[in-house]
Amino acid sequence: MKLTLTAAALAATALAMPASAESLRVMGQPVATGLIQKTVEQPFFENFAEETGLDFTADYQPVDVTGIKDTEQLRILKGGLFDIVSLRLSQVSRDEPTILGLDLVGLNPDYATGKRTVEEFAPMVDAQLQEKFNTKLLGVWPFGPQVLFCEPEIASLSDLKGLKVRVYDQNLANFISLVGGTPVPLSFPEVQQSLARGVVDCAITGPSSANSAGWPEVTSYMMPIAFQLAMNGYGINLDTWNKLSAEDQEKLQGAFDGLSDKIWAYSEELFVDAVSCNTGGETCETGTKYDLTLVEPSDADVELIGTAVTEVSFPAWKETCDAVNDGCSASWMETVGTNYQF
Repeated sequence: MKLTLTAAALAATALAMPASAESLRVMGQPVATGLIQKTVEQPFFENFAEETGLDFTADYQPVDVTGIKDTEQLRILKGGLFDIVSLRLSQVSRDEPTILGLDLVGLNPDYATGKRTVEEFAPMVDAQLQEKFNTKLLGVWPFGPQVLFCEPEIASLSDLKGLKVRVYDQNLANFISLVGGTPVPLSFPEVQQSLARGVVDCAITGPSSANSAGWPEVTSYMMPIAFQLAMNGYGINLDTWNKLSAEDQEKLQGAFDGLSDKIWAYSEELFVDAVSCNTGGETCETGTKYDLTLVEPSDADVELIGTAVTEVSFPAWKETCDAVNDGCSASWMETVGTNYQF
């Protein structure tokens, strides 16, 4: 793929230049996404030498302060403008659809299933990123179950018919279209204002990120049904990786394994507390308390999500992925797909 950069991206490269030969240029998650970025990811990179045991510092910049779009992250890594990027996997999946095999709609209803999916399919994603984008995948982690927030009253997923719903990847867009909604792709920082202005009626994200970004201020209903787990990951430019000794590569990989494990655990804690915060529950330790109406998914909703993989999300993704990565769906079927009846 030919590297193309926006004017904003070119301007940001000056910001991204390392302070010294021992400094790695790092692009992080958006500040707007909240606590995982603030309390786990950023401190890791701010204390990079201590965390990794390597004689490097990290010049860490959240993506939303760089002037670069999160959809450009793989191209940025391929071109070497950053050494390490906290990859927004759904957002970059248009450049590499193989990534969506980690988090098809309905695939990961809980954390345990999500971990199994990553163990089985992340090696295929890593191989593709190395081949096409000069990027090694250092780890994959979830923001957590992606749930529904709406301003109009809803009682089930069928009520999305005729409503405009913010989505963040094509697989989710296909599902929203199936239930009669109109999918509207929006970057995360745009969503709160879009909800406030009625550009969209509903939006999907994790309850903690929504709390941090103030979504409950502009919505009234929340349905805690897991469409996806919102997988994200860490990628390192292969040229940067290959300059490291085998010993330093082992240290770096071990540090990112530990970081990913920490985020998995923290994400699960955040999910439970954030649902309580958003709906005025008794406990609220990690966010702002709001009073959204909690809409329990109907039996039909649960059944629809449960059949989404085989009936909707895999068939739609299969065609897209195989078009750019021969054997993509076959690799998925041989790993993750063995857990399903097609």
